[in-house]
Amino acid sequence: MFKRLREDIACVFERDPAARNAFEVLTTYPGLHAVMMHRVSHALWLRGFKWLARMLSNLARLLTGIEIHPGAELGRRFFIDHGMGVVIGETAVVGDDCTLYHGVTLGGTSWQKGKRHPTLGRDVVVGAGAKVLGPIAIGDGARIGSNAVVVKPVPAGGTVVGVPGRVIEHAADAASRRRADTAKRMGFDAYGATRDAPDPVANAVNRMLDHIHIMDRRMEAMSRALEEQGITRHFEHLNDLDDCVLDPAELSTEPEKN
Repeated sequence: MFKRLREDIACVFERDPAARNAFEVLTTYPGLHAVMMHRVSHALWLRGFKWLARMLSNLARLLTGIEIHPGAELGRRFFIDHGMGVVIGETAVVGDDCTLYHGVTLGGTSWQKGKRHPTLGRDVVVGAGAKVLGPIAIGDGARIGSNAVVVKPVPAGGTVVGVPGRVIEHAADAASRRRADTAKRMGFDAYGATRDAPDPVANAVNRMLDHIHIMDRRMEAMSRALEEQGITRHFEHLNDLDDCVLDPAELSTEPEKN
């Protein structure tokens, strides 16, 4: 028991630069308190003392603002930073070395009994306010951005952002793993998304603009070739589309003049 406690305190120093000493961590970190109380309630739950386990879980929620069902399985060196509003459901499984931030929900999407909550692999980071819903698997080393809503499995090493959650980065090759290791040594973004994570919508728009640019150049070349062959005269492209934009002021209704 004391070995696990030492591990939990050590992982706080690794992931929270605000931690100053072991006594402060042990006495003032609600995430650590919630995990400690859950270990007791989980042991009671497994031994059949369901009501007592639920009462201890409710007491932990009252004291820490973190609700962990006593049936949930938590791995070693699990760290909940800040913690307020974290909810972990009954059939959730959290692997070793995972990190959750405030407002995270590991919830279910069904009222049916059985497995209905997510399973997190090792070294998963879930950013503030993110919701991971349903009996889905989150692969080892995955990163889930703040306020993302994840309802589909996430591959190992993937980074997920948005509503619904979209995988914007895969860590499948050696270069990606090397970048991930470097980011971890430098200090990963606390809220589950890399500082240079691309915006999926902006990325799609940029691809469309690149495609339009290429098509415009091809049309220009075709136009000049047709003109050289005497088939048709060259047509000019619109160089400036600013004049084609409607001024919002012009859209306002004005009283009709007689």
